[in-house]
Amino acid sequence: MNPVRRTWWLYCFLALLAAPLLAAEYTGKVVSISDGDTMTLLVPDGTSFKQVKVRLGEIDTPERKQPYGTRARQTLSDLAYNQQARVVVQDTDRYGRTVGRVYVGSLDVNAEMIRQGAAWAYRQYLKDQSLLKLEADAKAAKRGLWGLPEAERCPPWDWRKGTCATASAPATGVPAAPTTAQTPAASSSGSYTCAGKRYCREMTSCEEAKFYLTQCGVSSLDGDRDGTPCEKLCQ
Repeated sequence: MNPVRRTWWLYCFLALLAAPLLAAEYTGKVVSISDGDTMTLLVPDGTSFKQVKVRLGEIDTPERKQPYGTRARQTLSDLAYNQQARVVVQDTDRYGRTVGRVYVGSLDVNAEMIRQGAAWAYRQYLKDQSLLKLEADAKAAKRGLWGLPEAERCPPWDWRKGTCATASAPATGVPAAPTTAQTPAASSSGSYTCAGKRYCREMTSCEEAKFYLTQCGVSSLDGDRDGTPCEKLCQ
């Protein structure tokens, strides 16, 4: 075969292989929300269904243990959980998740997360520059995470590296030291003292967890900064 024609056929073949990926979409029901930027979609697969893990593209939300992490997850849940969603595929990340733009009806969920102040525009992977304007508007209006103290508004990409200037960052794995005097306090279930406990697994009750948070200054018990320590105990 002529070399030029061979090259042309090879180009056409590769283009055909790439076309489905570039144009790929998933449509299905959102069956779980992992965090503020990750969900699971249940999509038709022949005569059955399969689960597709979806990472919302071009945005980044606070991690679960980061300030506003729990609220970001709740925001995404309010927007998409149990809804029919369409995912326009952009990529596949290193964890095997489908990365894409998510739509519920006409709502652009990725953009709405930023508009509500529940996410940052993810600079490293940003393609849609209009997301920066939505972020600036949310910041100016102090919506969502932008209403937090400046020291707690740490971009998640810095949080994951442990470079945030906040005592609650998980880089060292060492909880903050108590900031108040170790004094006993009476409660309906007995007396507690600041005896050096640091973890929820060491707490015997919700009341004790609240005492350590408010009286002993063990802020690590309230990872999402919502004022309630050890959610499993204080449900």
